[in-house]
Amino acid sequence: MVTSLLEFIGRFIILVISAGGYAGIVLLMGIESACIPLPSEVIMPFSGYLVSVGRFSIAGVALAGALGCNAGSLVAYYLGAWGGRPLVEKYGRFVLISHHDLDIADRFFARYGEGAVFLARLLPVVRTFIALPAGISRMNVARFHIYTFLGSFPWCWALAYAGLKLGPRWIVLREYFHRFDAAIVILGVVFVGLFVHRRWKNRLGAVSK
Repeated sequence: MVTSLLEFIGRFIILVISAGGYAGIVLLMGIESACIPLPSEVIMPFSGYLVSVGRFSIAGVALAGALGCNAGSLVAYYLGAWGGRPLVEKYGRFVLISHHDLDIADRFFARYGEGAVFLARLLPVVRTFIALPAGISRMNVARFHIYTFLGSFPWCWALAYAGLKLGPRWIVLREYFHRFDAAIVILGVVFVGLFVHRRWKNRLGAVSK
């Protein structure tokens, strides 16, 4: 079932780019950056392949991808700022997130937000969701957009360039990145598990006192 879903998504991406050109790339990368995990590891290499056959330019493809990232990230950012933060403030205690945690996140994004957003945009999986916590912490929106673009442009360029060099064999990148995605997801699950375990242990300790 998972394989069939991935194949369907791959066909959808190819169809949208083939029909929509640069606008299709902007749309798809916008969807990916709005916390809907369409794989940029398919979007950009296929676009790069189309560079190899003369339909696109590498600079145009990378620019379209980065602009799409910024557009989609704006949706996710404001979803976090307008909807996510009130939910966390009201119900966060039920998932072991306190107001103190929000204060820590706010200070982190105020001090290190630029670097965090830039680096996250260079990582699979993480890049799709970084806008949401940035919005929840209400990072300065102008700085958020600047560093989103600065991180997204080299990512889009690198994937498109790989597709350009591989030509018709661009599809092999999908399997390689799927394995990398799985590793990132596993690390994320471990981190969340450790966070929950530590919080639950601290809560039990406080109750016992």
